[in-house]
Amino acid sequence: MADIYGSCEERFSGVGDVLAESLDADDVGASVAVFVDGEPVVDLWGGYVDPARTVAWERDTITNVWSTTKTMTALCALVLADHGDLDLDAPVAAYWPEFAAAGKESVRVRHLLGHTAGLPDFDGPITVEDLLDWPAVTARLAAQAPVWEPGTAGGYHSVTFGFLVGEVVRRVTGRSLGTFFAEEVAGPLDADFHIGLGAEHDHRVAPLLPDPQGDKPPGFLIGVADSYPEAWRRAELPAVNGYGNARSVAAVQSVLACGGAAGGVRLLSAAGSERVFEEQFHGEDRVLGAPMRYGMGFRLENRTCTWGGFGGSVVLVDADHHLAVSYVMNQILWEDGYSRGLGVVLAAYEALTG
Repeated sequence: MADIYGSCEERFSGVGDVLAESLDADDVGASVAVFVDGEPVVDLWGGYVDPARTVAWERDTITNVWSTTKTMTALCALVLADHGDLDLDAPVAAYWPEFAAAGKESVRVRHLLGHTAGLPDFDGPITVEDLLDWPAVTARLAAQAPVWEPGTAGGYHSVTFGFLVGEVVRRVTGRSLGTFFAEEVAGPLDADFHIGLGAEHDHRVAPLLPDPQGDKPPGFLIGVADSYPEAWRRAELPAVNGYGNARSVAAVQSVLACGGAAGGVRLLSAAGSERVFEEQFHGEDRVLGAPMRYGMGFRLENRTCTWGGFGGSVVLVDADHHLAVSYVMNQILWEDGYSRGLGVVLAAYEALTG
């Protein structure tokens, strides 16, 4: 069985077994974390950074977690709302006047968080290089017409989510989303998660490894190879290019698992934390073609909120059990990629409730 490293309370040993089995199967390098009551009970890692399996995945190895980044972006909005700086029911145009163009006067901030704004994609060709120009991309979205009446339908805003919520945060605070997150969330929690990665962290990055079938599935705008250039790491793409590991993801999202405070740090009031569970959409997602229940930036199921990143990373928050579980890896798998993280989640629940 693959060697794994770190710490794990005995009752959660099954989580370590799942990680080791995954490393023996499809994974190359990965980390898992389980936090209960805001404190780590599992913090494990193993495997390798490179496909040749010559460079070990270390305690502080980080990687691009793709759309798991959205949970960090949503948390920033919830923090601002709880502090009275952002009204989730206000029109987006109240903070971003140019956004009122093309019939978007009625789009509210909560529509952005709930994937109901009607802007799931760009209205014309766009390249990955174009995404690195924040002013140009946000101006383009401000001018764009929604493809459905905002608030009446749901459809996953896979890339636009980060620009839309991020620009509102920038208009409210005068800081970019990545800077706000670093100063108001990651910093106080001492969490090793970054949206806009500094050069001093480059040596710790495990490059993502493409699925054996190729760089990206048909129809995807962004592929694994797009994450390799330095410009990608430096940019702030708050929907898709956050860098961290399972420990940092779970540490941050424990705030929502524990009523607004974790690790001795309070970021939200208990009521402010509960807002993540305000249902924004329940039905068939027009983009994903699957049933979905969206809250404020997360998928909801009972008292859990979850999301994951392209190819397999995942985080689950359970407010009833004060539980946060995360799985982060470098091997992208298109088909059944999320089964690895699901195995970690199920093993955590078995330990907690079994």
